[in-house]
Amino acid sequence: MKSDIEIAREARMQPIAEIAGELGIPVEHLVPYGHTKAKVSLDYLQGLQDRADGKLILVTATSPTPAGEGKTTTSIGLADALRRSGRNASLCLREPSLGPCFGMKGGAAGGGYAQVVPMEDINLHFTGDMHAIGAAHNLLSAMIDNYIHWSNELRIDLRRISWPRVVDMNDRQLREIVTGCGGPANGFPMQSSFDITVASEVMAIFCLARNLEDLQQRLARIVIGQTRGELKPVTAEQVGASGAMTALLRDALAPNLVQSLENTPAFIHGGPFANIAHGCNSLIATRAALKLSDYVVTEAGFGADLGAEKFFNIKCRKSGLRPDAAVIVVTVRALKMHGGVAKEELTRENGEAVSKGLENLGRHIRNVGRFGVPVTVAINHFVSDTDAEIQLVKDYVAARGLEAHVCTSWADGGAGASALADTVAAIADTGRAQFHPLYDDEMSLWNKARTVAREIYGADDLQADKKIRDQFRQFEAEGYGHFPVCMAKTPYSFSTDPQLMGAPVNHSVKVRELKLAAGAEFLVVICGDIMRMPGLPRVPAANNIYVNEQGQIEGLF
Repeated sequence: MKSDIEIAREARMQPIAEIAGELGIPVEHLVPYGHTKAKVSLDYLQGLQDRADGKLILVTATSPTPAGEGKTTTSIGLADALRRSGRNASLCLREPSLGPCFGMKGGAAGGGYAQVVPMEDINLHFTGDMHAIGAAHNLLSAMIDNYIHWSNELRIDLRRISWPRVVDMNDRQLREIVTGCGGPANGFPMQSSFDITVASEVMAIFCLARNLEDLQQRLARIVIGQTRGELKPVTAEQVGASGAMTALLRDALAPNLVQSLENTPAFIHGGPFANIAHGCNSLIATRAALKLSDYVVTEAGFGADLGAEKFFNIKCRKSGLRPDAAVIVVTVRALKMHGGVAKEELTRENGEAVSKGLENLGRHIRNVGRFGVPVTVAINHFVSDTDAEIQLVKDYVAARGLEAHVCTSWADGGAGASALADTVAAIADTGRAQFHPLYDDEMSLWNKARTVAREIYGADDLQADKKIRDQFRQFEAEGYGHFPVCMAKTPYSFSTDPQLMGAPVNHSVKVRELKLAAGAEFLVVICGDIMRMPGLPRVPAANNIYVNEQGQIEGLF
């Protein structure tokens, strides 16, 4: 059996100018990065605003497990299948972070015969966007410290600086640090921290900005800390950083165009995680694809309780996007794990465990339906799946008035998702989606978080100590009450306990911390033990990555 990277190397890629030409993009509006990837000019995309939008299809999934769900693989296979059927379709995905690539999860370019290519480039440095975002974030960190070192006319309280540093790597050693050691020439000693780059507010702003002007305005509004005494918020603009940050991000803001193994156009741009951020690719890329294609397949990170909820409540709310259909990806293997089966036992038929695990799928179906978006289900097929187990899933879905389609995109590419593609296109074409967010802007911040906890997570209630409750009220008093909430919690459970699988009830969601993202325009509500800087596992994927004698990368997946 060939590995993903071996399959990707055999791809018959078309020159990126030809892929762009299929979308009607003139070659002079491309900024090529070699022969197989390019950025599309923002000026050209601005000229498309009067065009009608295509149909927007969101791919989400059940709660993730170590068994794997294959959401990206299914997204790519669906887009390929739409193209195979003669429909004008394209794909919008997030850029992979180096943290998972070298950690435990691996890359994010799909798998088997449903991949986007060039796989090595996409999973590693790509077009440098991730580095630009990290540089812009850390420039602000440096300028805050420099402002304090030379004048601090604003009287910034060194104990209340809330802006960390970032690095695109899983590095637990940097979660809490002390800077400025070594005497006066090195600045003032301060406690600080590192987040992974995809958790940066700069990443969130990058993915929600409509254009360069909007980007710069949002960067200027970033709150980096508070003053002494009055505790007034201090912004990036006040320390003189927003202009230079925009300069670092100017070229990165143009969306990246690549292709699938079957030469389907794919926009891959921006990459916030859904467990600690809002989990969607850039708004600019999504809008570009909608203007250039009749059908656009996009995905949101982790399960529907995180990625889809934030796609609907944050990205769609802020942009005016209105999704036409949603696909929930499920695997028999994952359902068995949600039914209590250990990973090493997943290849054995176990209908009882599948039936029990279906409670997880059922809650995700219910949750997506709360947003008024019609749903279908994709069963991402594994060779160990039995006909009886698959039938249990189909029957469960049919009892809810929906369809479930077996997808074999990993083995068969677009041909393995043809039935799913026809169903999704038919749903989108009916125009029966009645999208609406879960809560109104006027609802209090506390009640917004509480609504997500109750309606999406199935919790009895939201809990927080007095300090956190006071912070909710303080943010409202400061004028941020109309913001949506970005819930940060474990992706592995509807609860804040990653071991509590299936569809738990009678649990509560404990808010541990709040983090204002004034430029991104949402409030991050950190629940449970979720961390904004992951660590590497005992045996990281990096242990098996190397360059062979032919100069080719091995071990990347």
